[in-house]
Order: sequence, then C-alpha cells, then structure tokens
Amino acid sequence: MNTKMRFLIGICLLASSTIASGEQPMFGIAIHGGAGTLPRAEITPELDAQYRADLERALDTGYRVLERGGSSQDAAIEAVKILEDSPLFNAGRGAVFNRDGEVELDAGVMDGASSRAGSVAGLKHIKNPVELARLVMEKSPHVMLIGPGAEEFDLDQGMTLVPNSYFHTEKRRQQLERALRGDRMAAIKLNYFGTVGAVARDRKGNLFAATSTGGMTGKIPGRVGDSPHIGAGTYANNDTCAVSATGHGEFFIRSVVAYDIHALMDYKGLTLEQAATEVVQHKLKGLKAEGGVIAIDAQGSITMSFNSEGMFRGARDSGGRREVAIY
Repeated sequence: MNTKMRFLIGICLLASSTIASGEQPMFGIAIHGGAGTLPRAEITPELDAQYRADLERALDTGYRVLERGGSSQDAAIEAVKILEDSPLFNAGRGAVFNRDGEVELDAGVMDGASSRAGSVAGLKHIKNPVELARLVMEKSPHVMLIGPGAEEFDLDQGMTLVPNSYFHTEKRRQQLERALRGDRMAAIKLNYFGTVGAVARDRKGNLFAATSTGGMTGKIPGRVGDSPHIGAGTYANNDTCAVSATGHGEFFIRSVVAYDIHALMDYKGLTLEQAATEVVQHKLKGLKAEGGVIAIDAQGSITMSFNSEGMFRGARDSGGRREVAIY
C-alpha cells in the first residue's frame, strides 16, 4: 500500500469516527429578567416560585425551538415574548410607569449572521415590542422607529394595538407613587432596573440577541434606554458573541456595553467570559453603574455576569446545562 493510499484511508477513518461519535454543533440559549432584583428578604417562597416558573417557561420555550432545528432568531424572540407577557417583569405587561403614569416600551434585536438590526422606542400600544423590532429589521429599510410612527408601521404590517391600560399593574402603580414621593430606594427594590432579554446560538452557528424593557420608574416621557440602542443594550456578531444587557441604561449607552464585549473579543482576543468580566465587573463598577449581561459566543459558551445583588436569569444548552437563578 503506497503512502497516498494510507493517507486517504486515514482521512476516511477520521471522518467515520467523528460521525460515529454523534458530535453536533453546540446550540443554546440564555435569558434574563432584569438586574437589580428584590433583596432576598423581600422575596417570599411563593414569589420566588412564580419568578422561577416564568423564567423556566421562557427558557424551555426558546430551547425547544433550537432543539427542533429552529433559528436563533425565533428562539430568542419566543423566549422574550413570554417574559413580556408576564406581569412580573419590566417589559410589556407589568412594565413600569413614566412620570405621567403611562407605560412606554422599548425593544431591540440583532442578527449575528447578517448584522441586520431593528429597534423600537416610546411604544404605548404594542403588546409585544420585540415582535415589532423584528418587523422593523425585516420589513423596513430602517434600524429604529419610535413613538406613533412605529405604531403606525405596526398597523401597516397587519398587527393590532392594545390600550395602554393593558400593561398596567398595581405593583407598578405603587412603585411610581413611591418614586414620585422621592423614595428612590423603594423604587429600586421594586425592580427599578428590570429588563428582559435573550441570546441564542442555533445548530447552524447563527447568533441572535433580543432585549425589551419598560425603562425606569418615573422617567421623563420620551426617555429611551439602552435596550433599543444597538451596541449598547443589544448586539450580535457570528464571529464573536450575542449580548443582551440590563441595568442603568444611561451608563450602558455611554459605555456601549454590548459592542464593547464584542470588541474585546474581536480586537484583543479575550474569551467571552473575560470580556464580560472586564466590562461588567470593572468598567461599569468604576462608573458606579449597576447591571449585568447575558451572552453566548460563536462556540455556544454562555456567560451571565452581573454586579448587582442579583439578576433574574437562565441558561440551557445542548451540552446538558440547564439552570435558572436569581441571586
């Protein structure tokens, strides 16, 4: 047997061994329901169970999309929609009130394969802002639409509007009253920084990020946070990572948090965990900014980093990881 023949046989055996081993590309999803959570002493066993149940439902819904061979885009958006529909989180139904007693919603999405992105801000009548952000990405030549123009675009796509009262909850009303009385710490304890988001990697290796929020309690009407700002609260690039952030939006915008994590990986060769730690635990802490991120890299590795007392979060991947945590 000549050298060329032995080489070819060796290649065939290696390929056969790889196939037989059943190795598959890693896919996975991570979600968050906001950083700056309620102090441990204020979460009853019943409330803890409610939070965990909704987080698990969102996580498992997104993972099933990936498990069936669905896209990272569909997985992330379906997970975020469940959190938007839950009155427990600061996005969609259950979002915080602005200074005038109305709910204004923001959301952003980004596709790591194409670098396409869509975002919306100042919404008052859109049941699932993350869906409208996807429509802006897919059906318009723009990246961001705001206010009445965004809602008119929603109607043009055949979707329906809901009254602003749909989003209202008594807990958020009480939170606003405390904030307007100057009790800022009480507002913080009631999930002042809450936001929801998801990042995912599918079987094809495509990354996607989605983030949705009601912003800050008692905010000036028209204020826009980091969630719909591509590069600040939301970012995805197939070569590096997908990131969804949660925290004090003004600091996250100024620090371009999500893009900064990507840049540290792309330009300095840091791992996802190293990049997230540098931004969240050092850069943001240096600014006295509270919050966190969830992120997934090109290999499917998941990092969830936060510098607050807690962050509602969950992660699940094809390697067997499945976890939901608050603190």
